[in-house]
Amino acid sequence: MRPVEEWQDVYDLLDAVRQRPNAWVRNGSLEELAVLMFGYHLALQVHDVDETFEFHRGCGGFASWLSRTRGWSMATGWDAAIAEHLPGEPPLDDFFRLLDEYREFPRSAGQ
Repeated sequence: MRPVEEWQDVYDLLDAVRQRPNAWVRNGSLEELAVLMFGYHLALQVHDVDETFEFHRGCGGFASWLSRTRGWSMATGWDAAIAEHLPGEPPLDDFFRLLDEYREFPRSAGQ
């Protein structure tokens, strides 16, 4: 795992979460992951960092992609939608499987 000082974007944080989930979120909670993502986004704003942030709970690129490709409502956020539509599977495993798919999905500029 790369040191924090070498991280370039939110995907480096998510890679760290994937490698050591219990160090970042309790009990594989997607809600806690969403709160972590909110904190990351807030830090970007406070420190005026120019980084596209795709993990807003209900309207970011990831949520929009889930809505378009799965037909899921994002009214309560991507974390709740994953838990609702994929019950019985480990939530973080589902998230990372969907994240990998999202990262491979071709996007045009502005999406």
